[in-house]
Amino acid sequence: MSILTREGSVLDRAGSSGVSISTPELLEKIRNDLHEPQRLFFDNSSVEILGLSAGYGAGKTRALCAVCVKLAALNVGFTGAVMEPTGPLIRDIWQNDFEQFLEYYEIPYTHRASPLPEYILHLPEGDTKILCRSFENWSRIIGLNLAFVLADEIDTVSPSVCDRAFPKILGRLRAGNVRQFCAASTPEGFRWMWNTFGSEAAQERTDRMLIKMKTQDNPHLPEDFIERMQANYDPSMLQAYLNGEFTNLTTGQVYDRFVREDNIVDTIPDISNEPLRIGVDFNIGNMSAIIGVKLGEKLLVIDEIASAHDTDALAQEIQRRYPNRRVYVYPDATGGNRSTNATKTDIQILETYGYSNLSAKSNPPIRDRVSAVQGLLCNGKGQVRLHIYASCKRLIECLELQSYTEKGEPDKEAGYDHMNDALGYLIWREFNPLYARSGKRTGVRLY
Repeated sequence: MSILTREGSVLDRAGSSGVSISTPELLEKIRNDLHEPQRLFFDNSSVEILGLSAGYGAGKTRALCAVCVKLAALNVGFTGAVMEPTGPLIRDIWQNDFEQFLEYYEIPYTHRASPLPEYILHLPEGDTKILCRSFENWSRIIGLNLAFVLADEIDTVSPSVCDRAFPKILGRLRAGNVRQFCAASTPEGFRWMWNTFGSEAAQERTDRMLIKMKTQDNPHLPEDFIERMQANYDPSMLQAYLNGEFTNLTTGQVYDRFVREDNIVDTIPDISNEPLRIGVDFNIGNMSAIIGVKLGEKLLVIDEIASAHDTDALAQEIQRRYPNRRVYVYPDATGGNRSTNATKTDIQILETYGYSNLSAKSNPPIRDRVSAVQGLLCNGKGQVRLHIYASCKRLIECLELQSYTEKGEPDKEAGYDHMNDALGYLIWREFNPLYARSGKRTGVRLY
């Protein structure tokens, strides 16, 4: 516990012969002790969603401690929250580092450990409460009115958990003078940090900003720290764990035959008389569809629909964009067994809108579906038969970023699977040799 006492508008240092320091002076002292990227993170109070992508040992937790004190000073009388991936990490990482930080700068505080840990910082202008919570129990912040939320090592949390928690957290930022969400993490591939700050769509947003911080930015590390990392990590890992860059850390790109120069087109021919062929992946609250036309032995993807709420919303969006068009749908075959509607299956809902269902009776093995897409991207003869219109940004991103897990399966945690699955259902049914000559003579004699 700090030996400082709160008195008037200054923090009086015991044993310092009456020397006092105001809150602005305290914040300036903290700022001066930070290295340059940490200062960039510390200085930004205007962006609603602020990210810090950092290598190992770069000082991200200390940067969060500094920002926490700054936001507490800017929001006296209100409440903030700090989140670690799990409950034990609150104790092992945050509490240990935060208390050392407070005591180093002689900031008075009160700590309560039970039922859930929290701090009250006793600042000259008043008190600010800081709750400590885990991302695995993010729902515990529901009902709170918060001024700021800080998240540490957020990329180690499952992206599906982050995607559910993030909008709820932003909905809690409705108190205080400076409302801000700040996240710091070493990037773990193309996961939540990439989707929120690094992707093309995220970079177009004006409400967020990403600051990158390299391990070598920290002048306080042991001399051999970086050398040891270089000796023990492969180049891809060093990009992430040393430079804070987004890179594929898994076993490889699923659709590695996708090449922007070959598979993306900037113009679309006259397809007004062509029927639309739409691959659909069913997910409640996150329906995905790709819209294409078949031109001979080639597929041209002209549009996409991402994150539709349910099957009805998806079908209505198709009607809105393409009225009076003949439509064939190629949905996930399991949509005939379950439903986002209480009385009809997903496939039945699509059929009520007049769409012809061409789904198979069952989905193909994942590897076969992936191979079918790969074959259209570029086959063994070097033929490219899949072209994607440049406006289909989400599909392009998913093809580039979906990777294999350590088990050798396409990763479904990072959220890049839905568009690719929708594409795969269409291609498997329309271009797979098992179906391509359905109803026609094959030239193969059966005995």
